[in-house]
Amino acid sequence: MATTRRSLVAAAAAAPTLLAAGRAMSRPDTARADLALIVVDVQVGFLPGGNLPVPKGDEVVPLINRLAARYRNVLLTQDWHPANHLSFASQHPGKKPFETVQMPYGTQVLWPDHCVMGTRDAEFAPGLSIPHAQLVIRKGYRREVDSYSAFLEADRTTKTGLDGYLTSRGIREVHLCGLATDFCVAWSALDARRFGLACAVIEDACRAIDLEGSLARAWAEMTGAGVARISSSALL
Repeated sequence: MATTRRSLVAAAAAAPTLLAAGRAMSRPDTARADLALIVVDVQVGFLPGGNLPVPKGDEVVPLINRLAARYRNVLLTQDWHPANHLSFASQHPGKKPFETVQMPYGTQVLWPDHCVMGTRDAEFAPGLSIPHAQLVIRKGYRREVDSYSAFLEADRTTKTGLDGYLTSRGIREVHLCGLATDFCVAWSALDARRFGLACAVIEDACRAIDLEGSLARAWAEMTGAGVARISSSALL
């Protein structure tokens, strides 16, 4: 998830409205035309009882519904894997979930089979109600590369197209919530900065896996990249 100093400088210049990391944000106008809420991977597979459960992941659903109702622009991401995806431990004989392998793009954590396209595990969480959501970005559907970020796949080259969509809509700032803080939310936040967007993560509307200190590392990287850390109380 490393971001170069040059890309951070460019992002900061392109997003002058971003407050310095660590500063409290004043209550924003969430109905602004240039602001979007991105709801990350709130799916059955990441809830308790799913194939890759995030602890207490179900707790964010009612809060996200309340938050989303305040935003004019809302986008959803959806993990959407083929059954033989190479990030699954089942595709690597002798390997177990949460071990790692080397892929052409770097170290890959191996996951339990999850969010397989067309299965209940890949569906949005029961109770998630955002009827005015304008776009669903599906990611991870290419067998050979994992995809955490809403913007770029794990090879850090292949785009999802979200950056172009936001640009065409005139959106300059994004707020993120969902699952999991230390993986798909964090990667998406870092890439939002990479593409020159002001960005904030709504901390209490996320839950983490926290695999061997991954949550603390993710927050350190996000803070260093200029991602603001806010609470839903600043928005509701």
